[in-house]
Amino acid sequence: MGKLIVSLSPHAHGNETVEKNMYGVVIALIPAILVSLIYFGIGSAVVLLSSVASCVFIEWAISRYILKVNPSISDGSAIVTGLLLGMNLPSNLPIWIVMVGALVAIGIGKMTFGGLGNNPFNPALVGRCFLLVSFPAQMTSWPTSGHWLKYMDAQTGATPLSIMKTAIKSGDASVLNQLPDATQLLLGSNPNLGLGTIGEVCALALLLGLCYLLWKKVITWHIPVSIIGTVIIFSGILHLANPVYADPLTEVFTGGLMLGAIFMATDYVTSPMTHKGQIIYGVAIGFLTIVIRNWGSYPEGMSFAILIMNAFTPLINTYVKPKRFGEKQK
Repeated sequence: MGKLIVSLSPHAHGNETVEKNMYGVVIALIPAILVSLIYFGIGSAVVLLSSVASCVFIEWAISRYILKVNPSISDGSAIVTGLLLGMNLPSNLPIWIVMVGALVAIGIGKMTFGGLGNNPFNPALVGRCFLLVSFPAQMTSWPTSGHWLKYMDAQTGATPLSIMKTAIKSGDASVLNQLPDATQLLLGSNPNLGLGTIGEVCALALLLGLCYLLWKKVITWHIPVSIIGTVIIFSGILHLANPVYADPLTEVFTGGLMLGAIFMATDYVTSPMTHKGQIIYGVAIGFLTIVIRNWGSYPEGMSFAILIMNAFTPLINTYVKPKRFGEKQK
């Protein structure tokens, strides 16, 4: 009879590492980055590089000189935060504002709580929402396409989300006729309209990133599918009740919904651990996004919805916590 070997947990070893997952997210973002360079040109490059460089430097400086620990910037988490922050910004944002956003994202959103694995809120969204509240004019100035060599002085225009908000406020459904069709929104071809943030311009590029993340098992389907499904159902009900509300495909393909559902809400640290919890979390984010978009002050609600549900993640984890083996069922 063989010996029974008892050892401390963990009892299983996988090949997943922080570095592998973080650089997997970077690879998944490549299609969206390339599309942003096509549509925004030099502005996209300036903002993204400034954001990544600032986040990496700030994390290194705080680790070395304030926390007095060895900097862990090689794990790729600061690069991911910088990319996601940059993807949530306009391509004509001044560099100094990008640096302020990076300082808030890393300094307040991440390192204040002890660094990677300890932050309760998505750091990139903390930085983005801080900038949106502090610099509303600069953060809501959206360049149009065709200005590849222009950065600060690119021509700006209204975004599909602002048109949707105008239709709701005016009660005139004909305003929605100014919107591109679903195919144009999917590809990011919005002639004469502001293109929004760097990362939200092309839904198809983001979907390619989702396919890669699912293929490599960096994330599971539960959060993005529950968010997108909830938005489709809720916005569909509203559209049927009153055509002044945009149709479901328009809601899904506009703004930062795809970017948030795929890359922001799925953050390991700030999302629930179980699949059941992730579905509850995703449904709530989708519902809150539509509520904020249609009845809130801002045209976009994805960032605020994710941060709100980040705060509820510990409660969700407690609610759906699996029973211990042998524990009596209530």
